[in-house]
Amino acid sequence: MFYLLASCIALLLGPLCYRLIANGNGLQKGLDGFIFVSLGGLVLIHILPELLAHGGLLSLLFVFLGLWGPTASEKLFHRYSDLTHNLTLILGIGGLMLHTITDGGAMVLATHESGSALLALGVVLHRLPVGLAIWWLLKPQIGARWTLLILLGMMLLTAVGFFGGEQIIERLSLENTVFLQAFVTGSILHVVLHQPHGQPNAGDNSHEYQAGIGSLLGIVLLFVLLAVADSGHAHEHHHGSEQLLHWLMQLAPALLLAYAVAALRFKLGIRPDTDKPALAWLQRLAGPEALVVTAWMLGPVYALAQALGLFLIGTLLTQARIVPVDPHGKQSGNAFGFGFSHLVDRSAPWVLLSLVLANLIGHPSVPLSNPWLQLAVLLVVLLPMRFCNLGGTVLAMSLAYSGWSAPAVLLVLLAAPWLSIRQLTGMSIKLRIAALALLAILLLVGAQLAPEAAALWHLPHEIEIAALTLVSLLFAASLLRLGPRKFLRRLWHGRMPKPHHHDHGHHGHHH
Repeated sequence: MFYLLASCIALLLGPLCYRLIANGNGLQKGLDGFIFVSLGGLVLIHILPELLAHGGLLSLLFVFLGLWGPTASEKLFHRYSDLTHNLTLILGIGGLMLHTITDGGAMVLATHESGSALLALGVVLHRLPVGLAIWWLLKPQIGARWTLLILLGMMLLTAVGFFGGEQIIERLSLENTVFLQAFVTGSILHVVLHQPHGQPNAGDNSHEYQAGIGSLLGIVLLFVLLAVADSGHAHEHHHGSEQLLHWLMQLAPALLLAYAVAALRFKLGIRPDTDKPALAWLQRLAGPEALVVTAWMLGPVYALAQALGLFLIGTLLTQARIVPVDPHGKQSGNAFGFGFSHLVDRSAPWVLLSLVLANLIGHPSVPLSNPWLQLAVLLVVLLPMRFCNLGGTVLAMSLAYSGWSAPAVLLVLLAAPWLSIRQLTGMSIKLRIAALALLAILLLVGAQLAPEAAALWHLPHEIEIAALTLVSLLFAASLLRLGPRKFLRRLWHGRMPKPHHHDHGHHGHHH
């Protein structure tokens, strides 16, 4: 009973916190950063691996439909974009309400002798960002009274789950509702990604550090939640957050060295503003700091294969006078600022996305052991995006450690920085065929060599922790500088999804 009361109080803390901190524009930014990171991170790191475990690869399709379906509908039926947005909100909130019943059941399990109090603590803690997000998203659109009714409804459904017995829980278990929950998860991600009502324009930099502070607090809550979840039922989540942390520990020293190499090459005159096409492609494809990470994490054979392959691809594109898309823009005037600030801003979101992606598609429950299927999935991932070279290398490392085939790992190493729809549209048909044929030959040769991925160095645990702390501080500084939405802008070729500005008649509110 104590757990039930605590979870209900946690939900009600949302409106209370909102009332206390949402009076100023900067504090609203902080609140947005907190919700954006804590709820989005919870979905990506904790919920999606669970959906994959129960629904397999098909569950990702339903997540994708929930995430991009509303955006596609708004573009197709622009006249009805308000209706589409509201339906997405209703779906997301409806899914959260359904989820509260299983929350109630989870707390019942925690009261059993074999249960863990940490499981109940996890349920209570994740209610904080949920309550905040619901109040934050709904109050301006339907008013305080209706939003409060929804929160009360969630409390009631939690009680139904708590007292309703095992029959209700079994009916609503993840196995029985996995695709519905996957679609709802996508809807929640859609709502979280798009800026809520009345947010200041993305070009306004005056309050980005508050958004950064909010997102850092969200990360702290996320770490606590994941630690609690892992302790509460460690056997289920071994592949999730624990593996991500293990990868980060190994990767951190290599990343620091890569940023130092980037600073050095900037000092030596290899800069993004170069007017030499060959140097421009060297920086786009290899850095050469990406080769450092490959050599460190995957061994010298992979690094040599990557260097030779990228040299041939870069030569082809340079001779054809193709210009790399997505220029660097404004950059630091000194080497240290370039390596440890500018490049961190560009690469950090890709590094984190690559780790999360590999954690999902490399999940044991996803049947992707066939090398051809692996290549097909990677092409679907790479073509809409434009990975930076460090992000691609981190994705390749993560996939290699997950047991993926050598051609799949080499595809990411050789193609991630240039094989995107945006880059390909700037090429002639003949050049596209030539570049893809060269890539295919390189992959065939790589498949024959089939190098084994092995880290070149294993540093003492204390040094890895120190390196991870430094990388975390660099990434945190980037978050503070940019705010979470601008931090992730690189994932959309420098363009964040457009904010939703729907007229609901409530947007002129004042707190």
